[in-house]
Amino acid sequence: MLSHSLQYVVFVIAVFALYWAVHRHYWPRMLLLLAASLLVYVSFLQVPLTAFVGGMPPGELVVKLVPLFIFIAGVTVDHLLVKGMGATERPGLRKALVVLSIVSNLGLLAGFKYLELLRRTVASLLGPWGVEVRPEPFHLLLPVGLSFFVFQSISYTVDVYKGKASSEHSFVEHLLYMLFFPRVLSGPIVRASELMAHFREVPTLSSDDGNKALFRIAVGLVKKLVIADVLGSGIVDPVFGSPHAYSSAECAVAAVAYTLELYYDFSGYSDIAIGVASLFGFKFPENFARPYLAKNLFEFWNRWHMSLSSWLRDYLYIPLGGNRRSKPRVCFNLMMVMVLGGLWHGADWRFAVWGAVHGVALCGVRCWWWFKGKQQEPGPVRVAAGMLATFTLVVLTRVVFRAPDMAHAGEFYARMLAGIPGLANVGPLVWSMLAIAVIAHTLPMKLYDTAALVFLKLPAPARAVVLVLLGLGIRQLSTLETRPYVYLQF
Repeated sequence: MLSHSLQYVVFVIAVFALYWAVHRHYWPRMLLLLAASLLVYVSFLQVPLTAFVGGMPPGELVVKLVPLFIFIAGVTVDHLLVKGMGATERPGLRKALVVLSIVSNLGLLAGFKYLELLRRTVASLLGPWGVEVRPEPFHLLLPVGLSFFVFQSISYTVDVYKGKASSEHSFVEHLLYMLFFPRVLSGPIVRASELMAHFREVPTLSSDDGNKALFRIAVGLVKKLVIADVLGSGIVDPVFGSPHAYSSAECAVAAVAYTLELYYDFSGYSDIAIGVASLFGFKFPENFARPYLAKNLFEFWNRWHMSLSSWLRDYLYIPLGGNRRSKPRVCFNLMMVMVLGGLWHGADWRFAVWGAVHGVALCGVRCWWWFKGKQQEPGPVRVAAGMLATFTLVVLTRVVFRAPDMAHAGEFYARMLAGIPGLANVGPLVWSMLAIAVIAHTLPMKLYDTAALVFLKLPAPARAVVLVLLGLGIRQLSTLETRPYVYLQF
């Protein structure tokens, strides 16, 4: 049940109506949200509702639901550890409990996501020396949304340990915090203080807030279904699939198009998640702030996938020492964060390479600032040069991110640098979407705010007409097939 599908729209409407009918009563609204969240997650396990009424053999149903059981088991362990931290004031015991939580969560991530990578790596390293390593893959399942689940779980237990979050929440609240349906699969990564702390408050939704949420959802749908999907199907997929069949110029266009596709796809998902959460009275953190206008790589990471960047900063970079250590140690910290952040995206060393390149570039920027000093208000030429250099680095490294393996990435780079002219395979629709993507990304945020205000001031029938016309326009321009979100693979 993808959040840009018609089924999801109908589902949200139904849950919304039931939720606000019972919103004054704690248990009915909590159980409704939990049931809705479980239903959304189960839909991604390809379990039809008929399976629960005899439509699937019990053994097969249990196998299908294994990822959900893993998540519930993880929440149960963390809940007991959190309660233990709340029941004692002994520093040593509290530290042991939070360490146990971190180890158990990272153990889940390592076991299900990285064990196969470890097997392949060890086999490739020891094979030439005659050391036999298990040749068969482990064939372990990877629970959908595991990476986001683990990071959010760690943030909660660590915040309880530091006194930034309460340990008094019920198991139902804890489980709903982890599986809340607007963001369960791809974030934003929400802190306990941003979501769980509000579960016991009677929710409210003003007319303006509801209309703003609808406008935000509409913007997200346009980003995903019109811009991202057209770029993906029109140029990115075919060129990355067979780079040798395209010119150097077309490969370069495809690399830029993928960079834009990834942004509009993921920011569109985030807009829909934020908008849907708002319809139920919850406020999610922003996840993007026009990242491709960043003047340097540090600014880029402060604008891109901000919930992940802030998580890496607060729970990895700062505990490693952050900027408070020696210059070599600061660079080491940056490299560690970026390499591990890269691997978080997938169990493949190409993601580590992608992260390492960003780490080296960040270290280079930091060293330049140490040597020359950081200019507080650079001139327009320096700003333009910084934006161009940052965007170019992001585009070039995205090739590794998009390619299925390093060999394919190398083939793509070679083709892009071969100097072969020609843009015959870039059609008018793709050029139009590229132009729209660039313009929409560079427009001042005031224009979006103004558009939202105009929408709010329209009479209700006029707003309905606008939404219907928008839906028809999306249907006309978007691709016929429902393309899943790019970040679901991570």
